[in-house]
Amino acid sequence: MSDAPDPRTLREVLAYYDGWLKYNQHYQRIPGVQVAVYAEDRVVFSGAYGHADVENDVPLTDQHLFRIASHSKTFTGTAVLQLVEQGRLRLDDRASQHVTEIVGTPIGERTVRELLAHAGGITRDSQDADWWQLAKSFPDRDELLDVLRDAASAVLPENERFKYSNIGYGLLGLVVEAVSGMSYNAFVQTSIVDKLGLSDLGPELDPARLAEYAAGYSALVYADTRVPIEHVDTRALAAATGFFGNARDLVTYFSAHLPGDDRLLTDKSKREMQHPLWVTGSDEKGRYGLGMGISKVGDRDVFGHGGGYPGHITRSLFDPERRLAVSVLTNAIDGPAVQLAEGLLRLIDLAESKERGHATGLDRFTGRYANIWGVVDIAVLGGRLYATDPAAPNPADAPVPLEAEGDTLRVTGGHDGSYGESYRFTFDADGAVETVRGSSGVSLSPIDRFTLPERVTVAR
Repeated sequence: MSDAPDPRTLREVLAYYDGWLKYNQHYQRIPGVQVAVYAEDRVVFSGAYGHADVENDVPLTDQHLFRIASHSKTFTGTAVLQLVEQGRLRLDDRASQHVTEIVGTPIGERTVRELLAHAGGITRDSQDADWWQLAKSFPDRDELLDVLRDAASAVLPENERFKYSNIGYGLLGLVVEAVSGMSYNAFVQTSIVDKLGLSDLGPELDPARLAEYAAGYSALVYADTRVPIEHVDTRALAAATGFFGNARDLVTYFSAHLPGDDRLLTDKSKREMQHPLWVTGSDEKGRYGLGMGISKVGDRDVFGHGGGYPGHITRSLFDPERRLAVSVLTNAIDGPAVQLAEGLLRLIDLAESKERGHATGLDRFTGRYANIWGVVDIAVLGGRLYATDPAAPNPADAPVPLEAEGDTLRVTGGHDGSYGESYRFTFDADGAVETVRGSSGVSLSPIDRFTLPERVTVAR
């Protein structure tokens, strides 16, 4: 039985999510953010904020392409399970049964299952992986085989612990090639991308479409400015990190991993991919299956993957119970894709935390209000009004519930010391908000009417 959000609640959440994303793109100084949400068996939301190319002042659209990096691992996992379903491969096959160049090596003894689960104890990226900052090219097939044959690449015994490995997934790409008789890129294009009819998703950089890619940028951790980073081919590591796409096609792809959808895999295979095998973090909220990550957001398990490519940070999550998926793509190395993706799920949790209220007439209070201390959002979620801080990492972390009484909103909860206080509104002749006297007695203005003076001085 589906636990999908009430359609009215979903519309309210998406309306606020749109403004929250726009604010955070600007507030966190991210060049661009592209987002899509899948629900109600379709893409219900698609948005783009900021720039695809800052230097040339190119606005980002929902059609621009991003490098989605380790999302590739979900496609590799899907491809492997497809070959298993076809009887051409077994999860317990040793890698060297198919990639004969590594027969007799420690890594050759690792099983397909161990590679998919990052349980093979294999080096993450080798001892010289400066391709991640474009100081060298990504390895080709021969160079990858050299790494796989190097005894030092078997860092740990198999199944000792979770040990993330792009090299291990590069090996899985070689397994897919050997079993399918096709290149890795051709097999996943045919068996996954084309099968879903997706034109803005693919396994590797497409030089013919370079103008469609959002530029990637460095982080702000060591400078006040960002520099653009060239897009490059990931070569033999495409199975680990090569894919490109946009958010719309990504959430559509992840919808094929929801229960009951047999376009790519049977439900049995999807359960195997999504079954948690290893804890990936100290808080035990992160876990990993076979090419699929599992996260705890609120009280729910959600599935998906993130991606880190030079210049792009991305994150996709899907909730099988809610039949919902969200993808957030950013074009900066420090892009907060995880925060922005989880924000949608947390807003839905907040909206559903109480019995749905009666939203009639509440929209006139909603908006973003500012003074020299910052901003406050007032939003309708689940048919109820809340004051929230759009700059907070979690938009639903400390919501202040409000109840309307004429032109006043009374604080009926929260922990900020304002319980029982009021937000007092004045409206113009057209019903638009002119001013708000906040719950602390300090006035606020609609953000589009607020400007900081050159210097804040005492009014005389």
